[in-house]
Amino acid sequence: MDDNERATPGVDHFDPRGDTQPRSPGRRRFLQSAGASGLAIAAAPALSQVSYAGSPDQPQTQADAPPAEGQQRITLTVNGQPHRLDVTPNVILLDALRHGLGLTGTKKGCDHGQCGACTLLVNGTAINACLSLAVSHDGDAITTVEGLEKNGQRHPIQQAFLEHDAYQCGYCTAGQMMSAVAIINDDAIGTSDAEVREAMSGNICRCGAYKNIVAAIQSARGKLAGDPA
Repeated sequence: MDDNERATPGVDHFDPRGDTQPRSPGRRRFLQSAGASGLAIAAAPALSQVSYAGSPDQPQTQADAPPAEGQQRITLTVNGQPHRLDVTPNVILLDALRHGLGLTGTKKGCDHGQCGACTLLVNGTAINACLSLAVSHDGDAITTVEGLEKNGQRHPIQQAFLEHDAYQCGYCTAGQMMSAVAIINDDAIGTSDAEVREAMSGNICRCGAYKNIVAAIQSARGKLAGDPA
């Protein structure tokens, strides 16, 4: 081993030939910067493939530009308001809402449909917005957590979550609320605590507020049924 190959104390690494070689700081910095650049390049298209194209309620003029090459114009009725968006075929509904309409209440969690943070309602049915392509919802009615409040009044599930302290960090709360609304509106789902817990099992609360979440759902159910208790 010559002087250029001598191990540097504290930075040795195993070499299968039985030698130790210095771990080059320049190489480490290069790999780190390359990795960060790769992530940035991978993430950038997802944010740039959706753009707002106006409201169908407003008449189009000759100045309205058609969708860019590779994009498709879709219409979504979100929280009662129609919107046009230009999206590429691979844009997920979650990104279309967050980056196209600025509705950031719906959260991006695992991005694999496992945590439930992105849950919203499409035509009244709860779905994971991270697993659904925006183009497949052309013409659909979508409700996000921002649409639960009506005329300045909180939805009973929102009020119940406050009263029962059914959150801690709050990141999963929007998805929890949307699943809860779907459960309460679904007559096929039983009303016992055990049945509610089973129906809510697709929504993960990393803070462990499950007991309070169930209490909030049952309380909101009672208020929606006209029971003040």
